[in-house]
Amino acid sequence: MKLNNHNYCVILAGGRGKRLWPQSRDSFPKQFLDIMGTGRTLLQQTYDRISKIIPKENILITTNNHYVELVCAQLPEIDRQHVLGEPVQRNTAPSLCWANHHITTHNPEARVLVLPSDQQIKYEDRFLNSIQEGLDLVDREEVMLTIGEKPTRPEPGYGYIQKGDLDGLENVYHVKSFSEKPSREFAQVLMEGDEFYWNTGIFMGSNKVLRESFQKVLPPIMREYDKLYGTQDPSHEQEYITENFPSYPNLSIDNVILEQSDNVYVMICDFGWTDLGSWHSIYESMSHGTTENIVLNSEIFADDSESNIVKIPKGKIAVINGLKDFIVIDTDDVLLICKKEDSSALIRKYLNEIQIKHGEKYV
Repeated sequence: MKLNNHNYCVILAGGRGKRLWPQSRDSFPKQFLDIMGTGRTLLQQTYDRISKIIPKENILITTNNHYVELVCAQLPEIDRQHVLGEPVQRNTAPSLCWANHHITTHNPEARVLVLPSDQQIKYEDRFLNSIQEGLDLVDREEVMLTIGEKPTRPEPGYGYIQKGDLDGLENVYHVKSFSEKPSREFAQVLMEGDEFYWNTGIFMGSNKVLRESFQKVLPPIMREYDKLYGTQDPSHEQEYITENFPSYPNLSIDNVILEQSDNVYVMICDFGWTDLGSWHSIYESMSHGTTENIVLNSEIFADDSESNIVKIPKGKIAVINGLKDFIVIDTDDVLLICKKEDSSALIRKYLNEIQIKHGEKYV
């Protein structure tokens, strides 16, 4: 595919990935890990994939200041000025507001793709074709476009998009509603219908449309920057952000932009998307409805055991007998063994207890 210099991509890489503890830690979260044993981390795979259609000089990484060096070490191809290190942990709306401003100083006519850094894509060609179609659409129309994928299982760990009326374009619909993570029973109902799709967290829009949306709902932090330095000067951004970014509210882009706008559409795609957000969701995405054990780049002997997900360090062998529907994750200093069902809630609970008793060492 031909690279278009007006296409930009923002990769979100600031999360802490606590639902994948103990593999994912505050000091080294999941986007910097090779969880699936591919030889490339989740962040690197995301970059590898999208750099085939977007010039590397047009790719930005938003992250926390603590992870800037990790980003630069794993992606030396990226100009350090395009790694936007935030001074405090915030949600996606403040991150993208800064990225949108940064892009404006370089190319006000840009069309912008936003990608989480922790996703797995099975069919890369389909993915790239869908992204290209979407970028062309937001270049023609003043809309924001989300990507939905048909559910293949009742997944309570994902958000859902309800499609509305057909927009006249193939597989593109007006968004009727967004649903947060449902119960497993409700997820089953959503899956059996034909209106609800997994919310991939991938979306795109013209830089102009995004800028106007941010100006309506977020504090005028970047507008004050423009008054001081002008709209074409990014040289003071980092210093300004360090001082002012903490004033932003902790809000997601879904809540403050996509759910509040009338011009949001969803493109229904099928490129084998998986959000690697929890051990349970990884198991569900890899087991394909079977009862086999999912073993992540590990050496195990399993007897009378099924429906488990197992990851242990290189150089170790695990022997598992009589185990069903469990998560077994072993690291140098933490061993996690728990039921797959509701594992995210259990991990949050025990993380809090461990932090109170032992401080940050095991978190």
